[in-house]
Amino acid sequence: MSGPRHADRPSHTESSPLDPDSLEIAPGAVHETVQGWVPALATEEELRVALEKAFDYRGDVTLTLKDQTKVEGYIFDRVTGPSLSTSYVRVLPKDAGQKLKIPYAEIAALAFTGRDTAAGKSWEAWVRKYWERKAVGEGGLSLEPESLE
Repeated sequence: MSGPRHADRPSHTESSPLDPDSLEIAPGAVHETVQGWVPALATEEELRVALEKAFDYRGDVTLTLKDQTKVEGYIFDRVTGPSLSTSYVRVLPKDAGQKLKIPYAEIAALAFTGRDTAAGKSWEAWVRKYWERKAVGEGGLSLEPESLE
């Protein structure tokens, strides 16, 4: 008794719906533009979602606390717990050298006020800029990475 041969599998026939060239292309990540966004924080879930986006954001945010204090800076860490009082963000304030730990329960408002420092810095943007510079005859261009020093 013999089973089906490997070469007889549907993926190896000419009429196969599986095209290996199309299988090699994976969709890229979609980056949401949140710069300038001021989310509504009416519910606990909206606050948690907005703070998660703030953690992923590559720019400064402004947090307005319930005592009306404003903190502008970069959110570099967050810990999510079962309640708002046990969850917190850690912020590097723009104007101070010390790090702050702010419980979610103390946050009244959030605004994405800083510029997204990585916006437009994709591989595709770099290649497009390279070919534009090469087309105008700019010299000294290379596909080698630039030195970090």
